Amino acid sequence: MRNPLVLPLEEVIKDTPVKHHLVTTVLLISAFSSGASILSAEDSPAPKPHPFGKREHVVQQSNGEREPISLPAEIQWISEPWYKERSDENAQMPYLAYLPEKDRMVMLVVTHHPTNTALIFSDDRGKTWSKRKWLITDAKGLPKPGIALGLSNLGGGKLLAYPENISHGRWLSSDFGETWKFTPAQDSVKKRYVWDPLLVVKNSKGRVSKLFEASWRPTGVAWGSPKGFYSQAYFRSSTDVGQTWSDELKVPQWLGVNEVNLIQASNGDLVAACRTDYPKRFAHFRTDHYGGLAVSISKDEGKSWSGLKPLYEWGRHHPSMVLMPGGDIVMTYVVRLGMPATYEGFPQFGVEAVVSHDNGQTWDKEHRYILATWVGNITGPTAWFCSVQSTSTVLLPDGMLLTAFGAGFRNLKGAKICKMDVALVRWRLK
Repeated sequence: MRNPLVLPLEEVIKDTPVKHHLVTTVLLISAFSSGASILSAEDSPAPKPHPFGKREHVVQQSNGEREPISLPAEIQWISEPWYKERSDENAQMPYLAYLPEKDRMVMLVVTHHPTNTALIFSDDRGKTWSKRKWLITDAKGLPKPGIALGLSNLGGGKLLAYPENISHGRWLSSDFGETWKFTPAQDSVKKRYVWDPLLVVKNSKGRVSKLFEASWRPTGVAWGSPKGFYSQAYFRSSTDVGQTWSDELKVPQWLGVNEVNLIQASNGDLVAACRTDYPKRFAHFRTDHYGGLAVSISKDEGKSWSGLKPLYEWGRHHPSMVLMPGGDIVMTYVVRLGMPATYEGFPQFGVEAVVSHDNGQTWDKEHRYILATWVGNITGPTAWFCSVQSTSTVLLPDGMLLTAFGAGFRNLKGAKICKMDVALVRWRLK
């Protein structure tokens, strides 16, 4: 079976910006002409070089036909001390929130096998982090299994998180994330999958006036089938901090959309960064790494939405957006597919960012930022073990951006389960 993470040359080029076609072609032709085999690159058991574990870092910004611009940054291997405690550590799906009342950062992360949820805190704007504080524990203080996602800051010390199926209920903290209480939900549907934080809108007095939520459910089309869309996304809102919700809107333009990250632009528009289903020609691979990234916009607070404007048809998704003081929107996302394989045939993964200067209407892909890249240690069906998962980005008062993400760089040939780590890049726009 062909490696689902290595694509034909024409597919890699098709979703690569035109100005980068030459670089991509040279890299791939060099690999083939040298005799390197895309499928037989499993000779070296040693881990490939990666940027994690260092502090000093460089973010690259594409610069059209010119050389990329190097920007000083910092990178942290957040889960390194947990890995040192147990080699089978599995940390992923980080969510960041900045708590201005305490000038404190909080990160929610899913960790361990089986999965538990923990929180860590930083009082120096992400330079150092506390030990893990478990979301739920047993009578002995040991972590209990459970997943919480979508960390949302309501302000005033109140935070929300929820299981992936939000119809089951929500986690609420009223003390800046120190303690949590689970409240069961009464929902009109049995399944309402939410991955991203709620969009919290505040009035002139700084109080929450509205919450906006994007969710999704399977359509009934079988996973991996090319006969239709697997996903359908929905939208709803709350005017009482989530106590009650409007009827959900089945957004026609969001057929084939699952995870949605929301932001309110400086002009009041709602901007939805949507993870799209795999293209039908890739359905037979039965892997969600082929999902794409598109943008949909509402000018009436979610009552209606524009059609999807694709940014990437496949391979890039898991977006997170922040609004800059001047009105620009920064979107980070993962790169699971689309980078050329190395000379030896190993896949590459990374995290990138693009900026919109017009309230989400267009995005400057030609000057995108490359926050981090690494080479996987595995080829074949389990090559995805080394991939990237989820981005979460926040803006600090001094203009610094913090982007957290999951990375599978520790997985080696022969791995039976995927073990992820959490990393963080501190960076600025040029």
